Amino acid sequence: MASNQAALSRFLDRLLRRSMLNADECGAVLGLTSHARQFRPNFDIVSPGETVDHSCLVAHGLAARYDQMADGQRQLNAFHIEGDMCDLHSVVCPTAAWGIIAMTTTTVLQVPHAELRKLVGEYPAIALAFWREGTTEASILAKWVGNIGRRDARARLAHLLCEMGVRIETAGLGTRNHFWFDVTQSNLADAVGLTAVHVNRMMQGLRGDGLIRTMSHNIYVDDWDSLAEAAEFDPDYLLLGSGKMRDSGQQPLAAKIA
Repeated sequence: MASNQAALSRFLDRLLRRSMLNADECGAVLGLTSHARQFRPNFDIVSPGETVDHSCLVAHGLAARYDQMADGQRQLNAFHIEGDMCDLHSVVCPTAAWGIIAMTTTTVLQVPHAELRKLVGEYPAIALAFWREGTTEASILAKWVGNIGRRDARARLAHLLCEMGVRIETAGLGTRNHFWFDVTQSNLADAVGLTAVHVNRMMQGLRGDGLIRTMSHNIYVDDWDSLAEAAEFDPDYLLLGSGKMRDSGQQPLAAKIA
């Protein structure tokens, strides 16, 4: 139960980065019921075509959303860190056209759709907060499309590392200059549309240029500005700098929950 509450707190923190919620609304989010399940690496959390009655909140570990080709190859199109609700949109579209896979040993909280529908029915400000979360996920997906479609291999990989560094730092799970990113080179290849051999070559190049160091799954960014320049990275698409928003008919942000 304690771990469930910690995960819900991380999810609430994510909502509060972009939305203003009062004390009652924060309490309602923290009061969501859920069922914890653990998945081994490379096991599906949600399979393509599966119809679900719950959304998945990452409590521990790392997950990814993917599209699968007819020949079995996968294209990753999002990484989900602790505190992310991977498929909040499944509340209104419960049949998945893609999959969610565990990158590491991953614990997710399965939050019933019925609970989420009840929540947004009772609290319009939470509905708007969820809407903003969906907009953020769409913005990230659009950036990934541009990254894979138009950037060269070095810039693609640099951009992914910059994104994960900023997201992990914002979530309080590390810093942009040092973060844990437990993926294989094959996983990275599936995320940036390259072969594992090409990813290895690009990683060696970034290390050789003094931009990053790696140790186990630790990423050390020794020259953030140069890495961001190589990636043409602008974090605005993460929608972190536009200020917290709330419907004008609602009361403003309340104090922290005790």
